[in-house]
Amino acid sequence: MAKKKEQKADEAEPQDGAEAPPAQSKQGFLKTLLGNRKMLAIAAGALLLVLLGSGAALYFFVFSAPKAEPAVASYEAPLPATPPQVVYYDVPDLIVNIQSADGSPAYLKLSTALELDRPEEKAGLAVMMPRIVDQFQGYLRELRIDDLKGSAGVLRLKEELLRRINAVAQPYRVHDVLLKEMIVQ
Repeated sequence: MAKKKEQKADEAEPQDGAEAPPAQSKQGFLKTLLGNRKMLAIAAGALLLVLLGSGAALYFFVFSAPKAEPAVASYEAPLPATPPQVVYYDVPDLIVNIQSADGSPAYLKLSTALELDRPEEKAGLAVMMPRIVDQFQGYLRELRIDDLKGSAGVLRLKEELLRRINAVAQPYRVHDVLLKEMIVQ
């Protein structure tokens, strides 16, 4: 009988190194976690890493996803059934001598067209064509070959011709000067 009592006592009390029953192991883990600063820091770091990772994933999937564009935006006006009335008026070809850096003769041949709103404006510009050609000639003769180089030079040329023609052709308004041909020789 004494042996049986000793066995029961051994089963009731865990010895050193023996595992505690499951109910006590949960409490022991929390006590170990809260009592050990190193384990607490590791657990807090892992929790922070999981939260940051899930936040980053949410940001990339929600905010950086391509947005579907509507087929027709409500603020866009529908295209007109008929195209706008745009009229082009051809300016006679101009051939002028321009300045070169070394003094050798250089020539510019320029063919342009003017963009107008209505066909009635063609008749008004035909009457003013001597003034328009005079303005073009005066400006083109002062150009140097370096002024016409590159796309920036061509853009400046078009802008300056448009400014001059709108100053001369009052009350008519020219919307654009289109270069048909430009030869520098």
